[in-house]
Amino acid sequence: MEPVRRVLIHGVTGSGKTTLARELAGAAGLPWHSADDEIGWLPGWQERPVEEQRELARGVAERPDWILDTAYGKWRDVVLPRAQLVVALDYPRRVSLARLLRRTATRMVTREPVCNGNVESLRAVLSRDSIIWWHVRSFARKRAQIEAFVADPDGPPVVRLTSPALTAAWLEEVRRAGLLSPG
Repeated sequence: MEPVRRVLIHGVTGSGKTTLARELAGAAGLPWHSADDEIGWLPGWQERPVEEQRELARGVAERPDWILDTAYGKWRDVVLPRAQLVVALDYPRRVSLARLLRRTATRMVTREPVCNGNVESLRAVLSRDSIIWWHVRSFARKRAQIEAFVADPDGPPVVRLTSPALTAAWLEEVRRAGLLSPG
């Protein structure tokens, strides 16, 4: 069996995709890439032009090994064919929304840079483009995408994790058994 060296993390907003990608990269010795920082956003909360996003995503996907913390629908078709594994964080809304609210409040206070140097603010949280509203609007669609990944016989295998406890146990198994392998 070929070692798994290209992993796509997928899940609803606030589920912990970036945290898992970072931890998985450390456990597996693979490089991870932040879709928000490296591909999707420019400073000033400006979305990067779609063609540029697709080129940057293609650059990641063509590498021999990577962990990508999500794939926007605008360029998922670029990275999915190269992924050897999809790890889907399929948590209930109460879990992901609670995490998102805590994370957003913390970032507003600490002014921690996100999405390529941007910072969260009360104004942004209360806007129509708020990450909170994005969670509400995109939750069902992202869960449906997980179902589609699982149902696709021609797609990469999917590890579907339905709780933070299952995710922690799976990550520990990766660490213990070396389930992923760098080139």
